[in-house]
Amino acid sequence: MHEMRTLPEKSKYMIKIVLPILITQIALYLMTFFDILMTSKYSITHLAGVSIGSSLWVPVYTALTGILIGITPIVAQLIGAKKKKDVRTFVHQGFYIGILLAIVVFVGIFLVIDPVLNLIPLEASVRIVAKKYLLMLCIGLIPLFLYSVLRSFIDALGKTRVSMFIILVSAPINIVLNYLLIYGKLGLPELGGVGAGLASAITYWLILLIAIIIVLRSNPFAELQIFHRWTKPSLVKIRMLMKIGVPIGLSLFAETTIFSAVTILMSVYSTEVISAHQIAMNFTSLLYMVPLSIAMGATILVGHEIGANRFADARTYSWLSVATAICFSLVSISILLLFREQIASVYTNDKYVIELTVQFFFFAALFQLSDAIQAPVQGALRGYKDVTITFIMAIISYWIIGLPTGYILANYTSFERFGYWIGLIVGLSIGAITLTIRLVYLQKKMK
Repeated sequence: MHEMRTLPEKSKYMIKIVLPILITQIALYLMTFFDILMTSKYSITHLAGVSIGSSLWVPVYTALTGILIGITPIVAQLIGAKKKKDVRTFVHQGFYIGILLAIVVFVGIFLVIDPVLNLIPLEASVRIVAKKYLLMLCIGLIPLFLYSVLRSFIDALGKTRVSMFIILVSAPINIVLNYLLIYGKLGLPELGGVGAGLASAITYWLILLIAIIIVLRSNPFAELQIFHRWTKPSLVKIRMLMKIGVPIGLSLFAETTIFSAVTILMSVYSTEVISAHQIAMNFTSLLYMVPLSIAMGATILVGHEIGANRFADARTYSWLSVATAICFSLVSISILLLFREQIASVYTNDKYVIELTVQFFFFAALFQLSDAIQAPVQGALRGYKDVTITFIMAIISYWIIGLPTGYILANYTSFERFGYWIGLIVGLSIGAITLTIRLVYLQKKMK
């Protein structure tokens, strides 16, 4: 990575890194969206099964791929320090971890899927679809985790457009496979929602194949020769990766499950309230792709600068990322406040649900600023390889402060259903403040 000296140069380079990440994240989001949409056209029962299966899978997947994201700051710092020979060894250790995680998840799903699904009050037909959907996903576990390692490696080199290209090529294929396997076209079996799981598994293999071909044939990946002179498992290096990756994975798990927990706690309210909550959560999840992408870019940029011992540049990229996310948050707040009713109307025609959704959007607008601060600050801290304290802060902010606050407000005040959203705002705000303090402390320490 070349040193960018002026603020305009740094801003331009950050956009070059972040924009492909954003497109990649939106494409991944749309793949899940089309799974749900196409299954909903097939059967309500199959839609419910896929929704339950996805709800169980996403937190697990997020946490485990978060562990593999630990490769990004390590490789980024090695590249910044011009220690390219060490990159191959760490990527190999990442592959070993990925295969191990895939085996653990595969065995875990087979052992606990029935007991877990039996704990949820579901119709037998829905339970069967959810189980088969998850079992189909198992076919793609190994390529999914191996690709996560390769994507972390690719992104760490600053070549985020390559990851974007892979997903943009694969997403339409996934949609076609959905169509063929859900509805049973071209002589293929009609699998319904289970077909969406199989389509995803096949797509994971395809994504891995494309990534391997690119890494083998295209520079700067080919010159690093990560598929040559294979290194044996190293407990020392695996421990280094896990020391970075596990806190990242647990932090992402804490963030993901807090929203799932709120959804479960809100199940005591009417169907209209739950529907409005889900609509508001779905749209704000799409908006969150921007600060999330900026955070992922911040990890790469800060990692490069720290590896090169350019601490002042690392500080600049950290706060430039935060400023960019805050600017976008002002746009997203405006959208949520000015076009609340129009957005809600896209999801449903039910007037009462629209009215409730409009109210939820007001609270969603309030936590846009907190999201815009905590996400890129967290990304910058990962670039410094400072992840353990970040994880502890996430647990305290979301689970010890945010969720209990929401529960108290929802059950013991007039805020009722909106109390949980206020709890999310409190948790995210405290997270943003404490993480910012941590980043400032770390930067002063590394002057």
